[in-house]
Formats: sequence, structure tokens, C-alpha cells
Amino acid sequence: MTDATVTSSPAVPDVALAELASIFGLGEVREQRYLADGLMNANWQVDAQAGVFALKRVTDVSLDRLVRNLRALSSLAADGLPVSAPVATASGSLIAEFGGGVWCLFPWVAGTHVRGVDLSLFQVRSLGAELGRLHEGLGRACDRGLLPATPQTLTADVTAPERAVEKSERLSIAAGEKGNRSPFDVAATVALEQRRALLDQHADRRPQDAVPRGRHGWTHGDVQYRNLLWADGELSAVLDWDRVGVRPYAEEVVRTAQVQFGVGGVFDLARVTAFVRGYRSVVPLETSALLDGVRRLWWKRMTDFWQLEFHYDRGDFSFDELFTSDEALLHWWTERLDQVEDAFAAG
Repeated sequence: MTDATVTSSPAVPDVALAELASIFGLGEVREQRYLADGLMNANWQVDAQAGVFALKRVTDVSLDRLVRNLRALSSLAADGLPVSAPVATASGSLIAEFGGGVWCLFPWVAGTHVRGVDLSLFQVRSLGAELGRLHEGLGRACDRGLLPATPQTLTADVTAPERAVEKSERLSIAAGEKGNRSPFDVAATVALEQRRALLDQHADRRPQDAVPRGRHGWTHGDVQYRNLLWADGELSAVLDWDRVGVRPYAEEVVRTAQVQFGVGGVFDLARVTAFVRGYRSVVPLETSALLDGVRRLWWKRMTDFWQLEFHYDRGDFSFDELFTSDEALLHWWTERLDQVEDAFAAG
């Protein structure tokens, strides 16, 4: 989903870079370096007369939402949270529209991306506490009028098993229609058959209520290791605020634990517990809400085929490997549903 011109030519053209430097008041640009870690938008490190910055071309979020999120990010930075506040242009805007693209700029933050399973238990607990503080900070941004008021109640779709089966059958047909089937097509066909068997066996364990339990509010939306920087053993920055939205807090806690500690087809349950314990040391999330969030995410993973939809509907193969690993985790999780929920509750 990155912009086609960026994908084919990772360097920002010199003319465009000079114009953006002028818009943001950076002075002469000495060097640029394309950052290949992102999955959606395109990013560069820019060394300029005014300092070192992260330049981002946004292709995955609307302009209005981008500006709203950047204003909230400035609020978080003012509160001392580990985020990089956006740099304003000479006219005071937080974005620059140039060359058919939308750009934003941030001071460079030193650090490395560390997978969740490679963090120490102390770091894992600290990460949970930091997520709680970010939720509180987003709540303050809302109180300051930088984000819209949260609704009184939220509802969440619970995909019917019949609908999930229909999607899986359509994708099975797509995988089988190719004249020269790849190993991925064969593996996807087998996985879809197995998924239909899981749906048949476990449909009665799906969430029954459309209203999630527990508190809700503004959340980051994608707290995963590519969006976290660590330096000297501490969290130095939370990146990529494109998916800020109102969600149940339990949803973000559980999803974060899954993407951070559900690696290699298994959950690291000790780290799950430590992470949740850190979060609940800041935000007193009820156990009933937490367990509701776990069951909802499990069922969402059971009924979701987004990586295959990218592959077969859009011709985008970027997430093929992620489908394989997530499928393994789903089977492991389903076999140990109670054990996983106990690990979350123990936090």
C-alpha cells in the first residue's frame, strides 16, 4: 500500500526534497536515507542544516484525520510522553502538500526496533505501563478539544460463522483458479480448509454480545515493534499515529500483547502477564473487560482473512509471511484458549 512512485524510487527527488526543506525551514539538506521498516507509508531520515529529522509521506490515512492525529501527538509530547512531536511548517501547518503527496516531519529519535519477545520482563512491564499512560494522555487531548468527544457506548461487530465460511470459500476458489499454482496457493488452500473446520468446531465459543465490556477511549491503534523505538533499555518513542481511534481499552491491550508476544506461532504467556500487569498498574482495567477483549480478538482472528484478501483481491503479497505465522498462532491459541485467557487474567 505504499505509494507506487515511492516504491519504485525510494529516494525523494532532489527538487522535491529541496522544496520540502524550504517549506519546513530545514535549510540545506546534506543527506537522505530511505527507511525500509514501514509496511504502509514511506519514511526517510533527513540530515539537514537544522538537524536530523524523519520525513514521512502519508498514503494510508485521510488528510483531515492526519491533521487531527498530529495535533493530538503534540499534546502527548507536551505531557512528556515518549513521542516525537510533529514539526510545523513556516506557515504553522503540521503537514505539507507537495508533488501530489502529503508529507509530515518529526525530529529524529535515536533507538532500535526490538521484537516483543526479545524484551526483558522488566521492559515488557514498563511497556504495558507506558501504554496506560498513553491512553491517559489521549484522554487529556480529548479534554483539550484536540480529539472529538468519545461516544457514551461502543458496539463491535461479531462476524457470523456463516459469513466467515463464505469468505473462506471465495478465497479458496481464488487460490484454485490460477493455472500455475504457487506453493503459497497450495498452502492457503489447505489453511482455508482447516479454518472452516475450526469455525465448525468452535462457533459456539464466539462472543455473544455486541457491546464490549469495560472502559473505552482514544487509542493508538497499532502498537507493534516496528512502531516502537528502544534506547539504553528504555522506550524512547512510540511512532506511527495514523490509526488513532476510539476503541475499548481492552481491545488495544490484548491486540498489543498478541502482536508483541504472539511470535513464532505461540504466545509467550509470561510476557503477556507482565505486560498486562504493567498496564493495569496505571489503568485499572477490570478482569471481565480484559477477558472479553481476549475472546473478541481470538474470534476476530478466527473469522478474518485480510492477508489473503490483500494477496488475491489486490495482488499485494506483502503480508503473505504474516498470514502463515498468524495462522499457526491461531491454531495454537485455539487449542489453549483457557490457558491464554488465564495468562491475561493473571496480569
